[in-house]
Amino acid sequence: PLLEGRDVLAAAATGSGKTAAFLLPSMHRLLGLPRGTTRALVVAPTRELAAQITESFRALAGRTGLSAAAVHGGVGMAPQVKAFRAGVDLVVATPGRLLDHLGGGTARLGAVEILVLDEADRMLDMGFLPDIRRILRHLPGQRQTALFSATIPASIAELARTLLRDPVRIDVERTSRPAAGISHALYPVPATRKSDLVIELVGRAQSPNVLVFTRTKHRANRLAGFLEKRGVACERIHGNRSQAQRTAALEGFKRGRF
Repeated sequence: PLLEGRDVLAAAATGSGKTAAFLLPSMHRLLGLPRGTTRALVVAPTRELAAQITESFRALAGRTGLSAAAVHGGVGMAPQVKAFRAGVDLVVATPGRLLDHLGGGTARLGAVEILVLDEADRMLDMGFLPDIRRILRHLPGQRQTALFSATIPASIAELARTLLRDPVRIDVERTSRPAAGISHALYPVPATRKSDLVIELVGRAQSPNVLVFTRTKHRANRLAGFLEKRGVACERIHGNRSQAQRTAALEGFKRGRF
């Protein structure tokens, strides 16, 4: 349906191949269009996802000559301005930073023919709907739009009704079931002992990698400091960290340094 130019509403879980599912048809169409103007836009909820989609595009593009740029916060705007001026074929953006460029007059989206909203349910959960509607005002009315979401609750269905024209609905949503090999435990503990409990659980962990979620950024910083003082190699990821710090933290976690 995407190759045919149809609008698409798709439910697809993370890891099911949806990135290639929207990138490959988009690239096929871009190959037949004049270069030097941004013709495709992907909007994603997080910096990391925007960077990941951009990397996937470049890997798939090979020697086609097609170009892409990631536009998100946490990094300097100058390279992004340069990409807009050069007219890269595809821009992958987070809503906030894209609106910064639109407000500053540096983004050029008047020739966009393909729009993809990836992980739309997460964007709604994160409160990005007003930002998305503001972005849409800067795009041509005649375009192909694809909306990808892990699930299609009523809010996503309503958004699709306002954004898509006679869409093809594709549902490859996996049957919901508990993940194999996962056990759950609850530890009622006074707030003053929570950090000590984390140390105990890290020590017991059969895996060398432990992921801890905290309610606030401040709590993440405080817990990381507590762990480091006790010899636990750890790093933090949250919105107050620069993109370089977040990328380094993820890479270090994958390689076992943390």
